[in-house]
Amino acid sequence: MRPDADLTFKTTLLVRDACLCLHAQRAARALARRFDVALKPVGITSGQFSLLMSLNRPEPPHLGSVAALLAMDRTTLTANLKPLERRRLVKTAVDPADKRARLLRLTPAGRAVLTKAMPIWRHLHAAIEKDLSDPDRLRSELKLLSA
Repeated sequence: MRPDADLTFKTTLLVRDACLCLHAQRAARALARRFDVALKPVGITSGQFSLLMSLNRPEPPHLGSVAALLAMDRTTLTANLKPLERRRLVKTAVDPADKRARLLRLTPAGRAVLTKAMPIWRHLHAAIEKDLSDPDRLRSELKLLSA
């Protein structure tokens, strides 16, 4: 038997129709595009919104905990922080308790952008949830998959 014998077009259709990873990626891209368009007037993308929101805490989080929350590696998070730092929406500082660690702080300008973005996010999020038959179940199952 040839090694590629099961790589028929029928197999391609099976993966297209059944692959959870493909469907999750497609849904994530479609959602991100919708939020990117909606958030454009405040000058951020959906990914930047999530990143900024993850810093909206009483105490500045460590880079590692934010990377874990966003399911990003530290290098990718650092690259995503750079444009936000240049715009002075985020400030990175050395942790005084551990000089090897970095703390991330939402600046007043970052908080102002989030304040403008929240009504947009709420409106679009509510509209998307209306289209879903059971948004709480979907959220729960997505959390299960990402755990």
